[in-house]
Amino acid sequence: MGTHSKQTVVREKKSVRVRAKIARNRDRHRLTVFRSNRNIYAQIVDDAGGVTLVQASTMDKGFRRNPGEAFNRDTAREVGKRLASRALEKNIVRVVFDRGPYLYHGKVKALADGAREGGLDF
Repeated sequence: MGTHSKQTVVREKKSVRVRAKIARNRDRHRLTVFRSNRNIYAQIVDDAGGVTLVQASTMDKGFRRNPGEAFNRDTAREVGKRLASRALEKNIVRVVFDRGPYLYHGKVKALADGAREGGLDF
């Protein structure tokens, strides 16, 4: 196992499994999610070029609430909408959703729903 904890290894294996299925859709960009206890981050990545095209998070300047306060489903949905509006400005409409090691429910699902409401297709 080396220097990684069992939890880290399990999380990495889940991410690899999800991304292996996503890799089949090379014609679309990847919308990836990272969630910590206090913030949620989303970005649209061009895997062919290895660059981030658009990003949004609860850390964006002027976005929300008191510093240090944890986010909820409503703020996750707002992050999704904000990401979608930035993507539409760059003519990105179709993406593949990469949930990473997270289950598709709660805050991750709220972010995805917000992105769909904002106009992204996945």
